[in-house]
Amino acid sequence: MASSTETAAMRRALELAALGPLGPNPRVGCVLLAADGRVVAEGHHRGAGTAHAEADALDHAGPAARGATAVVTLEPCNHTGRTGPCAQRLIEAGVRRVVFAQADPNPVAAGGAATLRAAGIDVESGVLAAESRALNQVWSFALEHQRPHVTWKFAASLDGRSAAADGTSRWVSSTAARRDTHLLRAQCDTMLVGTNTVAVDDPLLTVRDAEDRPLAHQPLRAVMGLRSLDANRRIFDDSAATVLLRTHDPREALGMLWERERRHVFLEGGPTLAAAFLRAGLVDRIVAYVAPMLLGAGRAAVADLGIATIGEALRPQVVDVTVLEPAPGEEPNVRLTLVPKEGH
Repeated sequence: MASSTETAAMRRALELAALGPLGPNPRVGCVLLAADGRVVAEGHHRGAGTAHAEADALDHAGPAARGATAVVTLEPCNHTGRTGPCAQRLIEAGVRRVVFAQADPNPVAAGGAATLRAAGIDVESGVLAAESRALNQVWSFALEHQRPHVTWKFAASLDGRSAAADGTSRWVSSTAARRDTHLLRAQCDTMLVGTNTVAVDDPLLTVRDAEDRPLAHQPLRAVMGLRSLDANRRIFDDSAATVLLRTHDPREALGMLWERERRHVFLEGGPTLAAAFLRAGLVDRIVAYVAPMLLGAGRAAVADLGIATIGEALRPQVVDVTVLEPAPGEEPNVRLTLVPKEGH
């Protein structure tokens, strides 16, 4: 059983892990403890291709790692990728004990605990596992399902319209909702729309700050569909990378993005694309911004789902309701966050 000192070190390791970037790799932190409980060294992962948390901590510790306890937020990896296996690094460093939080869901990298035990190292697992999974929730989901996690975002009026009858949609949502959307975009590695959205709306699909300035890190812009597009559309500028997914099949599109090491897709396409993903059961989170207006007609937020009766309705679970503070002269919008119910 983990000691109170080890549990405290795990909380610190989680803080370190949170410093790492979102991306194809998990965010991981590591703390090395001496036999008397003193912190020998700390480390965290800084992105794909950089040293893993354990290696980072061991590099800082040097010879002082011998006989230490390694407290790490994720099971040490057991494979050679861009870097070597962390389990072997810990063995070679002479650590006597390893305490980790979450078991590695990646079948390629898993097995580090068994390797450590086979080398005679004492191993404790499951310490603050829920907290570690929460930190890497999307990454864990993606590895377990072998496809990117999909967040569908839309903005609509009270009667579910995303545009008026004449096609105008700027702005259904408030300034606060649009700023909030950019915060959510920044948590994803891919923005996905359909070819019709690009042809009609000409979106930029970048992440920008409150002053509308682009951030340094930009998600991949993905366009799904078979329609030919004008090369002058803004999505083809140099502000972010863009990829064309020549398919109408949501599962195939996600497979293409998975091969590109994409783990979190932000679905911002129109009602047809949203309906395709919903019908395929490939929406894992819904973020809806609801504006206090009634349009009575116009484009619906989602197209036909093949639902004929009320008993067939999709009923996702509401996990958060937030009223967004309005800008001067605007009405507050409500942000609803929902997830599929178990078994659906």
